[in-house]
Amino acid sequence: MEFVPIPIAGAFEIRHSVRSDERGRFKRQYCERKFTAAGLNTRWVQVNHSVTVDRGSVRGMHFQRPPHAEAKLVSCPAGRAFDVVVDLRVGSATFLQWTAVDIDEAVSLYIPEGCAHGFQALTDEVHLIYQHSTYYSPESESGVRFDDPAIGIEWPLSIGTTSDRDRSFALIDSSFEGIAL
Repeated sequence: MEFVPIPIAGAFEIRHSVRSDERGRFKRQYCERKFTAAGLNTRWVQVNHSVTVDRGSVRGMHFQRPPHAEAKLVSCPAGRAFDVVVDLRVGSATFLQWTAVDIDEAVSLYIPEGCAHGFQALTDEVHLIYQHSTYYSPESESGVRFDDPAIGIEWPLSIGTTSDRDRSFALIDSSFEGIAL
């Protein structure tokens, strides 16, 4: 397991060693000792699984506001996804900047508190597993638009299916205060 910093402070691409033989494949998804040594969250209170059926579909950009801000560990056991992090932290050197990592069974993404997360399916049948450091809190749930020009995410494919909810998030304007942690 290798932790590779990406341009958003506190976010990491996690490269896994995938072992294969005639039976199939195996990888270690999580190791508390390695996460502790890297200074990352080691307490996961909720795990969610999404399945995105069609290539090009976009989910996101979601986050939870304090006091329920959450770190996430996102893995992709089946398919491939263009996984995006947007920094929404007040005072961060990368405020309102985004970066992306292609994730699959060999690569996961660690997202720190105060960042929005979303992805585009690069294949059909993309499965994502989300480990959350905080319980889901409907009153703290929020998002930014996946197509917001103030962020300028460059999606690799034409935008396919999205949800009404994800299209309904307001565009960022001068009144956007970000997330104070």
